[in-house]
Amino acid sequence: MRNQGGAAFESAPPLLCAALFMERGIGKAMPGYIVYWPQDRVKALEKAGDTGPIRVVFGSIHARMPSIASVKEGDIVYPVALMEKKLWALARLPVETRERAIDYCLRELGRPCGALEEEGKTYPDFDYNDGWTPSLPHLKHQVPFNCCSQWAVWGTKGSIIRPRPLPADCLPSLRFGYPKSKEKGLKFDQNGNVLSSCLAVTRRLSPESQAVFESLFEGEIE
Repeated sequence: MRNQGGAAFESAPPLLCAALFMERGIGKAMPGYIVYWPQDRVKALEKAGDTGPIRVVFGSIHARMPSIASVKEGDIVYPVALMEKKLWALARLPVETRERAIDYCLRELGRPCGALEEEGKTYPDFDYNDGWTPSLPHLKHQVPFNCCSQWAVWGTKGSIIRPRPLPADCLPSLRFGYPKSKEKGLKFDQNGNVLSSCLAVTRRLSPESQAVFESLFEGEIE
């Protein structure tokens, strides 16, 4: 089902579109989180021709692939990237299931692909190289792009994967954190560019900021 709004959203700029989302209560029910993807991850997906729809997002114990331990079933995840000094939303994934990354990888890829084993459980024995080579049909983004993935969140209603620019004029007003008293904004350099260091952790969007992200996917949301 498409979001409510119809023609009101078709030609509205992102900030106005976000205001309409807030006014009508769209996107407020499910918490939203941004998860950072580095440029080489985005380029690898482009090279592989992987435009989704997005099925899964991984989190690890390393800042390069930030932890998603705070993300729960029912939340919405928005992978983001910094490219050409701009912040881009790459996809939208409503989370239907959260599970150990190694369980997802073994079931969907046939290999652990560097995922962390859960203590106390027994797993098939793969050598390092073979363990990173999926044996089942898959899309490129379904393979963790870093070692030590810990959690996987996945769903069946993800968007197409493609860069969607966040309007520069809205970046200073974006807020992250919960509750409202703990919200913080992005960090910028002296030229007004977003610092990648402030994206090194998974961050929960405020309702108003999530409305901005939701407006970028108008027409794609079921």
